[in-house]
Amino acid sequence: MHGIRIRSLVALLVCGALSGCFIRPYKMDIQQGNSLDQGQLAKLKPGMTHSQVRFIMGTPLVADPFHPDRWDYLYIDRKKGRLVEYRRLTLYFDGDKLRRALTDLPGAPEGPAAAPAQKPATAPAQKPAATAAAR
Repeated sequence: MHGIRIRSLVALLVCGALSGCFIRPYKMDIQQGNSLDQGQLAKLKPGMTHSQVRFIMGTPLVADPFHPDRWDYLYIDRKKGRLVEYRRLTLYFDGDKLRRALTDLPGAPEGPAAAPAQKPATAPAQKPAATAAAR
């Protein structure tokens, strides 16, 4: 009886090896983080409050207690154990107001998500230097 089990097991292994149908572990499709798209980024405007941003984007995946003015949104998609998609959005706040956003999302609009450029300090007007031809 014991010999029959061993022969059956050996036959099963040989058959599986010859047909190429080894038993493989199942790898689940895993999506983690916040879904990120251009539509959400287009809605972000500098000066928005934390609650307004949270309404549009959802709760950030990473809210660092050591950097309360920075929120990180990540989206990771794995299919059969392989990384298919990785997106990242980092929002910076000044107090309770959104200051700027950095993302690696392809085709992300730069204008609405970015903070407005600050005007440089005005310097006194300088006279143009005299050229050698004018002398």
